Amino acid sequence: MYTEKIVIKVGTNVMTNKDNRIVRPVLRRLVRQIAELYERGIITILVSSGSVIAGKEVLGKSNINDRTQRRQVYSAIGQPRMMRLYYNIFHDYGMKCAQVLPTKRDFSPGVHRENMINCCEGLLSEGVIPIANEDDAVSVTMSMFSDNDELASLIAQLMNADKLIILTDIDGIYSGHPDSEASDLIEHVDPDENLDKYIKDSNKKEEEGRGGMGSKLDYAQQAAAKNIPTYIANGKRDNTIIDIIEGKNIGTKVAL
Repeated sequence: MYTEKIVIKVGTNVMTNKDNRIVRPVLRRLVRQIAELYERGIITILVSSGSVIAGKEVLGKSNINDRTQRRQVYSAIGQPRMMRLYYNIFHDYGMKCAQVLPTKRDFSPGVHRENMINCCEGLLSEGVIPIANEDDAVSVTMSMFSDNDELASLIAQLMNADKLIILTDIDGIYSGHPDSEASDLIEHVDPDENLDKYIKDSNKKEEEGRGGMGSKLDYAQQAAAKNIPTYIANGKRDNTIIDIIEGKNIGTKVAL
């Protein structure tokens, strides 16, 4: 039985290279850390982007002009491919994973919310890693999350997680543009702290996602306000997750 429960969100920019191709060693590095944590009694709910990119790798250039419909098609094709990648890697580490595709109604009070909790708790009790992603194939109206940062924050709050880790392709939140030598990494942020003057310079949209650093901070602060310490850190580093769990000074910590 696990003693600690964490939510990890991995964005598109973490798992892809400059050619927007999924980098399998990055996924393997992620799963290796999740497996190591499991051996320590720490179980993970993974929120993973990547279905749209995975769909583009399969289908190639689409003839669909409508951007929303094109995204739906890419996601529908890419979602099973992402799960196959994860399934095979988790299997290599002797673990099982499962797909969860929530919509916004699953977080509103009522039967859908209870079903979501029961599903995740059931999977965790069996040692199975839930892999959550918004169902981009059908969530195109009011049921949409703003991005997977929102989804990860909501899951962390719903499941009373002990920590939320948001992985991106930079080291955290900076006092200016991340590429500027004059910018410093901001190591700690309070849940109600306003960093707009910094975020406007360092905001970076994900290539095939909808999130940016401003979104990550907003939803990190929402989770932190519920007493869930949240970390924004570089998922391309070798041991980021383990380092955070071991209390090392990694990334930007958003907490009370």
